[in-house]
Amino acid sequence: MQKYTLKNKITLIFDRKSSDSVTICVTVKVGSNNETKKILGISHFLEHMVFEGTKNRANSTIIANEIERLGGELNAYTSNERTTFYIKVQKKHFDIALDIISDITQNPLFKDKSIEKERNIILKEINMVTDEPRFHQWVLFTQTLFKTHPSKYPAYGTIKTVKGITKKDLQNYFKKYYVPNNMIISVVGGISDPKEKIERAFSKIKPGPIKELTTEEPQQTTIQKTIEKKKILNSYMVLGYKTPIRLHKDSYTLDIIKALLARGQSGKIVEEIRSKRGLAYEVNVYHDPNKDFGTFAVYLNTDKKNIKKAIGIILNEFDKLKNITTEELDDAKGFLEGSYILEKEDTRHTADELNFWEMIKDSSLNQAYLSKIKSITKKDIKETAKRYLTKNYTLAVIEQTN
Repeated sequence: MQKYTLKNKITLIFDRKSSDSVTICVTVKVGSNNETKKILGISHFLEHMVFEGTKNRANSTIIANEIERLGGELNAYTSNERTTFYIKVQKKHFDIALDIISDITQNPLFKDKSIEKERNIILKEINMVTDEPRFHQWVLFTQTLFKTHPSKYPAYGTIKTVKGITKKDLQNYFKKYYVPNNMIISVVGGISDPKEKIERAFSKIKPGPIKELTTEEPQQTTIQKTIEKKKILNSYMVLGYKTPIRLHKDSYTLDIIKALLARGQSGKIVEEIRSKRGLAYEVNVYHDPNKDFGTFAVYLNTDKKNIKKAIGIILNEFDKLKNITTEELDDAKGFLEGSYILEKEDTRHTADELNFWEMIKDSSLNQAYLSKIKSITKKDIKETAKRYLTKNYTLAVIEQTN
């Protein structure tokens, strides 16, 4: 793996693999946590807009077809902390992919008609999340979990703020954050070093001032609950906690704990709730450590009469983590090692991971992940579970009314 700082301050990471594919991944270090309350959702709105036409490509159909006619994949996502665009193609089409991704991330047109079209699409997306309990439960959970931290707001914003975002807002936000010193580009796949080509493709943009985001969040000392009633056939619940950032050593231990509790169709919580008792079809554990915040949660769907029982089972399994066996710990580590190695075979996944680690500190930390996982002990599990998985949980429930 090579890492470069280009002349205009873009960070470039190149990982050559024996692969017939290549992925170009552009991460802009901006997400919903950077937004003011007036323009919540603008990072996600802007993600939509870059696909809606550039100086060189008139509309979204042209942009998409240039990649899809090659059998390639073009997509993007917005999170609390970053906006990422990627193209995955056969390695022989690298130059085409680079021309497109450099174009859309530097030259969006912001046509009035396109802005209104995408505004309507995003409003429909918000309504879709609200209608779907499997998605909406997470909105309720983060709103209840965080008190002051901007991660309490969904990345897509609100109906009110999306309706109020103007063309000028989009242009100003793009100009402020889509600057080279706020960008990470990773290239992963079976090609030779692309430094010169990347440098040329992104040479016209210049660095700008970027203020480091600082946030604070109070410690939780009591149980926090939100219950929303809805005409549905099952109830949905998320029980979880605020947990450390990715750079904290405990985040690796929590990865192990997640694997102990749920990994596919196995794990202690899956076994107790689904396999033994049949209380839920879907039950899983989520751990999301980021640059500035972390969350850990168990989620499931069940009949409302079983919610109290499910909570009791979950808390009991947390308590039992103090007594795990060496075999159980080895199984969890084996799961994480296998998942890590298999995912690295996908150039898109590797490119995204490299950008994530570079954003939080250094892309080389991706290579150190397994050694950190392997160093976790039973004592680490016991102490970390006691420290974070307490009786002062946050609970979000969408409860059936029928």
